[in-house]
Amino acid sequence: MMRRMADDFFIPHQEYDITAIRAQGAGGQNINKVSNAVHLRYDVRASSLEPDHKERLLALHDHRITRDGVVVIKAQQHRSLELNREEAIRRLHELVRSVAEPPRVRRATRPTLASRKRRIEAKTQRGQVKALRGKVLD
Repeated sequence: MMRRMADDFFIPHQEYDITAIRAQGAGGQNINKVSNAVHLRYDVRASSLEPDHKERLLALHDHRITRDGVVVIKAQQHRSLELNREEAIRRLHELVRSVAEPPRVRRATRPTLASRKRRIEAKTQRGQVKALRGKVLD
């Protein structure tokens, strides 16, 4: 079962581990008997992603990515184990898709002549306001 990501790459289901755990919080009588929350673990370094995708994913400052390069996603929003499993996989896809496209390179530009003039005029006006704050001499 392969999950389709974008038009050019996939995340095979063999690359992530899903473990059923007990959900936290209130749940009534069933909460202590049924494991319906999900932990998804995805090792970025051992994945089949392109090297530049891996690099951008590991460079993210995301609390779900451990120092070892493992993405850990906990899903417990739904009462169903299957829905939580799908939710965790969807979140993994969102995370990987967020780094799929490289960031645009910023090209340095020079300020226009009009913007430089406006800047100088604003500085002059501000200086005049500050000059008026001085002591008044008779």
